[in-house]
Amino acid sequence: MKNSAPSYLKHHFLIAMPHMADPQFAQTVTYLVEHNEQGAMGLVINRPNDLSLADVLEQLRPDEEPPLRCQSLPIFAGGPVQTDRGFVLHPSGQTFQATLELGELALSTSQDVLFAIADGTGPQQHLITLGYAGWEAGQLEAELVDNAWLTCPAAADILFDLPFDQRLAAAAARLGVNLSLLSAQAGHA
Repeated sequence: MKNSAPSYLKHHFLIAMPHMADPQFAQTVTYLVEHNEQGAMGLVINRPNDLSLADVLEQLRPDEEPPLRCQSLPIFAGGPVQTDRGFVLHPSGQTFQATLELGELALSTSQDVLFAIADGTGPQQHLITLGYAGWEAGQLEAELVDNAWLTCPAAADILFDLPFDQRLAAAAARLGVNLSLLSAQAGHA
């Protein structure tokens, strides 16, 4: 038997299969920030909540009126873990008080990135979420074996350029898959 190293999916998209029963993840595409032997962490990138950056800024800087353009910058429901904590995915280059470099991308979790975006000095491309998706060691691997997800390498144009309601289909199309043609029934061949 060949012994091979585990294959991890950092910087990949998880594309929910049509039979995904968990309402937190049904019809979602998730960007995997980290995946290793200890587990995985990702951000759902196609599920906006009812908040804008202006709403968040009103809480963080109540004495300042948020710039008008912040009303059109959506906040996404990044996942069911720590839904009161913000995460900003953006191209690498700019760093803030709490920035994790991920190669071509970076993840910032400090308020200064939000202020910089609002003030026009932050990253032009960004995805702001509240919360994240997390998997314990072996949990994501088990879900993959159960055919809960499709995976493909992440693409910045899907993350930052496409409207949120086109991201799921676009990620699946990178694999040559049309999700509307897949059965909602799970199974193994």
